[in-house]
Amino acid sequence: MAQNIPELYGSLVFNDKVMRSKLPKDMYKALKKTIESGTHLELDVANSVAVAMKEWATENGATHYTHWFQPMTNVTAEKHDSFISPTGDGQVIMDFSGKELVKGEPDASSFPSGGLRATCAARGYTVWDVTSPAFIREGAIGAVLCIPTVFCSYTGETLDKKAPLLRSMEAVSKEAMRIVKLFDPETEATKVTASVGPEQEYFLISKDSFDARKDLKFTGRTLFGAPAPKGQELEDQYFGAIKENVGSFMKDLNRELWKLGITATTQHNEVAPGQHEMAPIYMAANIAVDNNLLAMETLNKVAERHGLECLLHEKPFAGVNGSGKHNNWSLSTNTGINLLDPGKTPNKNRQFLLVLACIMKAVDRHSDLLRQSASDVGNDHRLGANEAPPAIISIYLGDQLGDVVNQIIEKGSAESCIKGEELNLGISTVPVVTKDATDRNRTSPFAFTGNKFEFRMVGSMDSIAMPNITLNAIVAEAFDEAANELEGSADFEKACDEYIAKTMREHQRIVFNGNGYSDEWVEEAAKRGLPNLKSMVDATEALVSDKSIALFSKYGIMDKVELESRAEILYDTYAKVINIEALTMIDMASKDILPSVMKYTTELAASINEVVSAGADASVQKETLDEITVYLKEAKTALTTLKADQAEAEKGCVKCTAEFYRDVIKADMAALRTPVDILETLVDSEYWPMPTYGELLFEA
Repeated sequence: MAQNIPELYGSLVFNDKVMRSKLPKDMYKALKKTIESGTHLELDVANSVAVAMKEWATENGATHYTHWFQPMTNVTAEKHDSFISPTGDGQVIMDFSGKELVKGEPDASSFPSGGLRATCAARGYTVWDVTSPAFIREGAIGAVLCIPTVFCSYTGETLDKKAPLLRSMEAVSKEAMRIVKLFDPETEATKVTASVGPEQEYFLISKDSFDARKDLKFTGRTLFGAPAPKGQELEDQYFGAIKENVGSFMKDLNRELWKLGITATTQHNEVAPGQHEMAPIYMAANIAVDNNLLAMETLNKVAERHGLECLLHEKPFAGVNGSGKHNNWSLSTNTGINLLDPGKTPNKNRQFLLVLACIMKAVDRHSDLLRQSASDVGNDHRLGANEAPPAIISIYLGDQLGDVVNQIIEKGSAESCIKGEELNLGISTVPVVTKDATDRNRTSPFAFTGNKFEFRMVGSMDSIAMPNITLNAIVAEAFDEAANELEGSADFEKACDEYIAKTMREHQRIVFNGNGYSDEWVEEAAKRGLPNLKSMVDATEALVSDKSIALFSKYGIMDKVELESRAEILYDTYAKVINIEALTMIDMASKDILPSVMKYTTELAASINEVVSAGADASVQKETLDEITVYLKEAKTALTTLKADQAEAEKGCVKCTAEFYRDVIKADMAALRTPVDILETLVDSEYWPMPTYGELLFEA
């Protein structure tokens, strides 16, 4: 039966259409005013919305509601409460008040707080985000009304990723409007919205194989594993025909996402075996963050229905590409003007050139902070590994726009403009098409792609909140400084041209259109003075630099205490994740891998004796046994070292501990993995205690 997609889309979302139909006109107008203009939400409006929301939710089968929030864990949190309320006569009614809609009270000390909350100071609040629509999530537990909220402590510090994001959106809107008004003082625009379209990469493997691997269950990635005979070298997986079982999964996934109002449009096979991608259409940044978190949860839920496991880790398998999340970011007015659209003559489009100059300045000045925003433990395995953008931040503009910038830097103005050239393949039955004005550069971490910037460094498992908080903040600062200098200029056009040229000249080092994977670029970047922060631990320090504290504090996004707490959480998370991985390796090696190898060598030794007793040549068996014994000893030595170092790891400050895990424990883990992966290729497959890469990557 054909799906009625328009009817299905958003059917589980308390969207504008539902609000208009369920709310009294005056209440609807008051709520819309709060959403669009940030006016104070009166209690009578909240009560009216609560009644309408409860009515709609129960009509759709919901029995419970939850304040759905985003603590600093990379996953969402929720506590369900039912709508039932006793009436005093042994009966119940379904009830929901404006107070319950607006405010909740979870235990704040049980979430990462970086010292902001202690066990004896546990009170925290969740507060309704009116700009992000409520939705119903269906599952084995039933239907639950989910109300997006911000999360803060009793004393007002933010404990989540949404509150700073909303503040950053307000900051960039305010400063961007100053830029818009420089060029059109009578503009009807009242705000500028940061919009985001996050592409999501993931792997699918058999659920049975997943369950048979402790490392995947405990850490999300394989800690051991020899390469499969075939990987991605034939380049036949990318955009290849989608397998039937994967297609069935994608069909189900789309349906679930569409019901939640998530505009999933793109689906395809990615580069590595078993790897795929889905991508939505642009949404306001806070809704895009909500939707991406929901999409990741839905990927996991739908995979389980199909006997699959969805792996969102940035590097679940060594030797093949890992997964990222391309964060496509742009700025648009509420009158529909994209500030990043160069138009047909960008060399004459002062507003675009000023915006571009400001972004160059922002990214150059805060490249360390932008790098930090894409840092998580798993992403350390990707960045700079010739499969993802390098750990060095740079901007790709393309040849034509790059030429415009170069002319402005050299001459103060540009004569050439971006042209969409024709592409004629010389085949009569194939139409002549217009090429895009810019090529694509997969090696660039921050690439201009026509009317947006694609921030390609974000990890597949990570929330996109911090990258967008950072982008909004650094660009707001650059807009603020530009407006301060240009507002009230006697000759605005001259002053603007001079400011654009000066800014581009001062920050041209951040532009690089070449191969970001090359060693030459690493050397060139060092000459330019661009930071190369190779690990999450290195990058975290940028969050609490004087420069960053001044930036976030100035625009009311986060204060020093909130930033310091986040840095502490990041260091602590890094150490804990690596510790879990180390303990998992110790467990697997001690209880599964080495015993299996020893069992095989024992039986191999016995067979050698039998062969020798029979008077036959056992030299091949002896060579095999000797080779296995060499690597078995090496693995046992590495295991002993890892155990000893892991026992000594948790000492000193939280940053010192993270550095120890980075420098010592990760090296110990690599030393253990090397002989074990070789043993996998030598030991009879019947003895190997877990599914191999060949089974994991090609079974699903």
